[in-house]
Amino acid sequence: METNPTVAINISDDLYGLSGTKSDPRDLPEPDVHIVTCDALRIPAHSSILASVSPVLENIIDRPRKHRSSERVIPITGVPNDAVLAFLRFLYSSRCTEEHMEKYGIHLLALSHVYLVPQLKHRCIKELGQRLTIENVVDVLQLAKMCDAADLYLKCLKLVANHFKAVENTEGWKFLQDHDPWLELDILQFIDETASRKKKTRKLREEQRLYLQLSEAMECLEHICKEGCTSVGPYDMEPGHNRGPCSKFSTCQGLQLLIQHFATCKRRVNGGCLRCKRMWQLLRLHSSMCDQPDSCRVPLCRQFKLKMQQEKKKDDARWKLLVRKVVSARTISSLSLPKRKREEELGETRCSHGIRTFRL
Repeated sequence: METNPTVAINISDDLYGLSGTKSDPRDLPEPDVHIVTCDALRIPAHSSILASVSPVLENIIDRPRKHRSSERVIPITGVPNDAVLAFLRFLYSSRCTEEHMEKYGIHLLALSHVYLVPQLKHRCIKELGQRLTIENVVDVLQLAKMCDAADLYLKCLKLVANHFKAVENTEGWKFLQDHDPWLELDILQFIDETASRKKKTRKLREEQRLYLQLSEAMECLEHICKEGCTSVGPYDMEPGHNRGPCSKFSTCQGLQLLIQHFATCKRRVNGGCLRCKRMWQLLRLHSSMCDQPDSCRVPLCRQFKLKMQQEKKKDDARWKLLVRKVVSARTISSLSLPKRKREEELGETRCSHGIRTFRL
């Protein structure tokens, strides 16, 4: 029966990566253990140093030997020789070059996980996360799952989800489909959940944008009824035709056009005008939000509230939700203003008094 011949490696200044450090390799005692790689390379090492860095190696070293005279041998297989050498250098010097990390980062992550070397594991997770590509992401993802590297695993999942069409054509994905269908299912579920979250977030943002627009429309309505704007104002005040546009003129202008239409439309009596219905809804929304109907200058504010009380009609749940959302958006918008401006607006609101109609 043939046996693989072992190849011994000589101790050199760079074997343990101690060159350039305060430690002198010549001060080390004689090696008392050998690490054997998959290619039968024998690397001399020191059991005291290995045991102090890795509890797994400590357990292997402390195992009883069959014969006292037999030498201590630690097999580290499954990775290239140079990866084992880079791992050993880290155990001695706590250093790993960029070149070694580039070439053997995946192998070093596996070794650091198996032999419980957390410092090296954290370094590998960070470096591999920065070196993720479309081609290697599936391989790194599989290893991250086996090595309990949650941050790296999540980073890989996000890359796969964002570039799934490209990842789907790689050899790593094809291998995954053939050999690990459960992991493939996890990835597809993550992609589906990510898409659902994005859709939900997009919907929430659109709703929030609508609530902010309605809140701005309420502010513009009060502004028009209290101060007047370029073409519409209170009945006892001339519209400011010579006045410059207000800070929210894009919304204010649209609302002024809607008010002008509402005042002259002949179809609104019969309820056949969509633009007038929109104006009624804005007036009703303002009335639902207003807490000073007796002194409010917006038309029909008090009438809406009285009508609701007389008819003892309760707003439906969707309308109440809309009012709460718009009030919330208005509060958030007001909090973003400087404190002094908020106090001025609050004072102006308290000093307002009843004018109930427009001047066009």
